[in-house]
Amino acid sequence: MVNVSLLIGAIISWAIMWPMIEAKKGDWYSDHLSASSLHCIQGYRVFIAIAMMFGDGLFHFAYMLVVTALSFQKRKEEDESGEESLEDYDTKRKNEYSLKDQIPIWAAIGGYVGIAVISIIVVPIIFHSLKWYHILVAYVIAPVLAFCNSYGSGLTDWSLASYYGKIAILTFSYWVGLQNGGVIAGLASCGLVMSILDTASGLMGDFKAGYLTLTSPRSMFFSQVIGTAMGCVITPLVFWIFHSAYKLGDPEGSYPAPYALMYL
Repeated sequence: MVNVSLLIGAIISWAIMWPMIEAKKGDWYSDHLSASSLHCIQGYRVFIAIAMMFGDGLFHFAYMLVVTALSFQKRKEEDESGEESLEDYDTKRKNEYSLKDQIPIWAAIGGYVGIAVISIIVVPIIFHSLKWYHILVAYVIAPVLAFCNSYGSGLTDWSLASYYGKIAILTFSYWVGLQNGGVIAGLASCGLVMSILDTASGLMGDFKAGYLTLTSPRSMFFSQVIGTAMGCVITPLVFWIFHSAYKLGDPEGSYPAPYALMYL
């Protein structure tokens, strides 16, 4: 179903949509910009894709809540009646290993809230244009976006975290305002949202691999926590070394950082 959907979408977009939008060059968008600019046809490609993934993800987010609730109710009824599940042996073993070392709900929620509180306190100190309520809003909406991105990434192996980050740039920059440091606020909020979304989709992929290979989800989670904690120390140090030794962002230099310029 996924492959057929991608194939039909590719044919429709390549044969109908993009030629039609290309014909509107100079009317719908400027004809003096490069094709890779988000202000040209690339913007239609990117944001139409985001809208589809976001809409599909929101639908399945609501759908999965209903299915999960019904599944819990059904399992409770089966346990009370003593009925045997008809799952095959392999599925039973995978479910057994997956549920044996699962992360408690209170730990997941408590960890997320704890990290949110730390971010609400620390991030505004580093980036003065971001206020505590900006960070709070980012952490409130991030789980829904993370579900949508993880769902789309699981279907297509294509994480849209960077594109959701661009939406964060537009949203928070506009909210803060150019005169109040909206550029820095947009870039910082983009990094925050991308970190949450990218980590979520990567971790879900790891959990899926762990489910198929009978690996403890708790072990995989703690290994991810250790790696993330190391990254929090190592990455800023490496960046500072590069920042001290080279002129980053110089088009003529050793490290032109084209992605950084594009996001800016």
